[in-house]
Amino acid sequence: MTNRWIEPIALLGKHVTLEPMHSRHVPELQAAARDGQLWKLWYTAVPSPEQTEQYVIDALNKQNQFGELPFVIHEHKTNKVIGSTRFLNVDEKNQRLEIGFTWYAETYQRTAKNTETKLLMLTHAFEQLSSIAVEFRTHWINHRSRNAIERLGAKQDGVLRNHSKTEDGELRDTVVYSIIQSEWPMVKKHLQFMLR
Repeated sequence: MTNRWIEPIALLGKHVTLEPMHSRHVPELQAAARDGQLWKLWYTAVPSPEQTEQYVIDALNKQNQFGELPFVIHEHKTNKVIGSTRFLNVDEKNQRLEIGFTWYAETYQRTAKNTETKLLMLTHAFEQLSSIAVEFRTHWINHRSRNAIERLGAKQDGVLRNHSKTEDGELRDTVVYSIIQSEWPMVKKHLQFMLR
């Protein structure tokens, strides 16, 4: 097997560790999604307990086929998996990638865990992988997600109208944000300040 630009790696922070996703994480992801019944939010892609095993299988298949890197978010204080995130839309040639499929148990939403998760991922993307840009995408209607992305310091690139279909067949408008390499020092300083 040849080396890929992105290889599975654990990213260690003060509050959380991002661990490469594995099939053994299914029960912990099911428990995290039950906290707030997150799969009932129609504009997100959080698996129901019955769908979690397939969600993990699909994520690992995309890792093997397309170089994605799915993580579980492991909180140190409780020693629990509290959510998931991943690198996707990996474009090694152009040194671009996206951070997405991010979700947290309701108890941990709008906490320092999300800020630290993004700091760990962005640091890895810009400082280890030498990415020139990191994208974030979200549903037009997901105002909570849009606000969180903007608080990171990402700038809106545009809106992809009728970009994709949701699971129930509705057309989704996708808002695209990015942080570029020259912005990273300022964004990093801001995230570190937020964590203090």
